[in-house]
Amino acid sequence: MIRKITLGIAGLLGFLLVLAVVTYWMTMPESLSEDADTLEWLQPGPFSVGIYDFVLVDESRETMANGDAPSLSNRTFPTSVWYPENGEGNYPLVIHSHGFVSERSDLAYVAELLASHGYVVAAANYPLTAGGTPGGPNADDLVNQPTDVSFLIDSLLQLSDNNKPFAGELDPSRIALMGYSLGGITATLATYHPRLRDERVKAAISIAGPSAGLVSKFYETTDVPFMMIAGTLDALIDFEYNAAVIPERVQNSILIGIEGGTHLGFGGISEPWLRLMNHPDGLGCTAVLSNLGSDPNAAFIPLGDESDGIVLDPNIPNVCETPPTEKALHPGTQQMITSAAVLAFLEYVFDEDPRRQDDAYDELNSSLPSELPQASFTSLATPTQLF
Repeated sequence: MIRKITLGIAGLLGFLLVLAVVTYWMTMPESLSEDADTLEWLQPGPFSVGIYDFVLVDESRETMANGDAPSLSNRTFPTSVWYPENGEGNYPLVIHSHGFVSERSDLAYVAELLASHGYVVAAANYPLTAGGTPGGPNADDLVNQPTDVSFLIDSLLQLSDNNKPFAGELDPSRIALMGYSLGGITATLATYHPRLRDERVKAAISIAGPSAGLVSKFYETTDVPFMMIAGTLDALIDFEYNAAVIPERVQNSILIGIEGGTHLGFGGISEPWLRLMNHPDGLGCTAVLSNLGSDPNAAFIPLGDESDGIVLDPNIPNVCETPPTEKALHPGTQQMITSAAVLAFLEYVFDEDPRRQDDAYDELNSSLPSELPQASFTSLATPTQLF
């Protein structure tokens, strides 16, 4: 009897495994043609990728009390670094900032691709906005995160041979910021804010980051090239108010729009785990709204006012105010567009070979939108104005 039950359970598990494998392969995103230029930008580069985890501590600044969690005398950052293993080059440094109620590996698929092409990518869990934060994630700590970015840049540039996981050096003249959701505005603030920005930043990428309250004046502090990537069906960060306005507000900017793209679709967890959902942002709305206070704009008030180019328009839709009901784009397709766009943008800004730069701009402007038609390219800047 026990043997029959065991065989029955084993048979059921085997059937479920086969069903899961079949479902996985039947729901794969559409593949690119073998001669697609974008396919080249999605392939791993010449370097194998290593990952190094460690903890950085800023002893000069405090972490405020948060819910039932007491204040701390420092700010602590569990940190991951993705790096080229088999090289000794002079690497560009990319600091990635995670989203609210998320954590540092939320865009690991982009970090791995960049590292394989010769970039060092560092991402840290911020003290009060990461998921699992004692006292609960608190968006009010946003005002402190641009300075956290500067601390991370300092710490990475100061790594010595004894505690540096990669051979070669970091190039202090090629530093970029990338961020997702709340991390997107963190990257934007650390690049452009009149008091919080870090002048070492030479390129910035916001992925589904809030920007509605940042008017043209805000971006006039520097001419750093900027790219926004956003989905048109984002339920948390409205596309029209936060992304569609970027080309007009930021002189040397690029907007990569993703038709049918969602907020959660950018997160690594969505592929493959959320690919069967009609629209995954309901999960994101639940997580974010349960951790936001009564005033969703409270985190933006300490950042400045109209004199800084920060205007909190009451007409801006609140987070998850109008959840889309349309069928979402496959997250695998959304992440392909994101990966190719990030790599091409950074290569366009940082590569010293004019031919590589031309290829990168062509990928953003032409190949990506034609080969993955859900992607669109918008820029009012000429290619030379992006430098």
